[in-house]
Amino acid sequence: MDQGVVEEWLSEFKTLPDSAVSSYAASLKEKGSLVPALYKVIRENYSDLLEPVCHQLFEFYRSGEPRLQRFVLQFLPELLWSLLLAPSAARDPHTSGCIEALLLGIYNLEIVDKDGQSKVLSFTVPSLSKPSVYHEPSTIGSLALTEGALANHGLRRVVYSGPHLQRETFTAQNRFEVLTFLLLCYNAALSYMTSSSLQSLCQLSSRVCICGYPRQQLRRYKGISSRLTVTSEFLVQLITGIHYALCNGEMDLGSKALDDVLYRAQLELYPEALLVGNAIKSSQQCAALKSGASKEGARSIQVEITPTSSRISRNAVTSLSIRGHRWKRHGKAHTHTHTQRTGLVIIDIRLSVCNKKFSVPDPSLSPISTDYSLPEFSMPWVLHIRMFI
Repeated sequence: MDQGVVEEWLSEFKTLPDSAVSSYAASLKEKGSLVPALYKVIRENYSDLLEPVCHQLFEFYRSGEPRLQRFVLQFLPELLWSLLLAPSAARDPHTSGCIEALLLGIYNLEIVDKDGQSKVLSFTVPSLSKPSVYHEPSTIGSLALTEGALANHGLRRVVYSGPHLQRETFTAQNRFEVLTFLLLCYNAALSYMTSSSLQSLCQLSSRVCICGYPRQQLRRYKGISSRLTVTSEFLVQLITGIHYALCNGEMDLGSKALDDVLYRAQLELYPEALLVGNAIKSSQQCAALKSGASKEGARSIQVEITPTSSRISRNAVTSLSIRGHRWKRHGKAHTHTHTQRTGLVIIDIRLSVCNKKFSVPDPSLSPISTDYSLPEFSMPWVLHIRMFI
């Protein structure tokens, strides 16, 4: 039955005119039995169907239709696992070659723009001094105005990725460079991924990280027993997808996958993966994420946002409040008798500007208000002292 569904899917796209590609992409959601059938073809390596399926998936991605591209990306975790599993499982090189060609084709399409020029991806690192969806600067407190902070004020740190080189085949040196970039493309479309795709991502993360280690017996996974080489960047991309799965109904699989990735990161001493993974695990415990989130509802990542505070506090010091406070103090001072002069705070202030010193006279000469002008300077500097206990 699954084979018939896949064969029908293969035949109908070949006769499809270019004008009907958009409507065909919208109708793929209605074919509920197609996606499980394609997963079965990829997992079980049907030699007679895998090659045409990979070819058609590549044609989907090359068409440039966003919905067709997202349809292909949902199978990416399963395709990655089949590629990593092939050398250890002694699979047919012909079947694994189809998957390699598909993944390399997607990679080579993504690293160039429409004109064939190499892409350079950029990401602006958020600044703590400016508000974002993650924080409010007012809740952090005032930042110290150091010389370095003033020098970097207004500057934005931008991280660049690329340009990437075209790849014609997988080697030991470029394998995880290509796979990491493909996971980056997958994570960019996470909000469109189905539950089956998120589950496949969590399973991929666990298997890659525990195979060949004692934790494999704890998970009772009886696949391959050889260890798979990973990189820190690859684990970080896995954690990014796991974070999204945790917040969108895959709490059990996501928690296990996150623990397995952290387990492998500790063994390999990868600081980037440990930093990101532990941060997500800490936020998960503090925020008490809901495991019963709807799997078919709006897809998002839960973020605890601080309430937006008023930019001007009620107790803010303004010119109006200073003027009112001045007259209030002035009125109270007239009611004091001379016997209450002991309530004044006598301050001896010495200012040194341009190597010229002056001292404030005895405040008892003017208990209410004292204005001192500095005639030595061109600017009219006035010092006001009003202090009462």
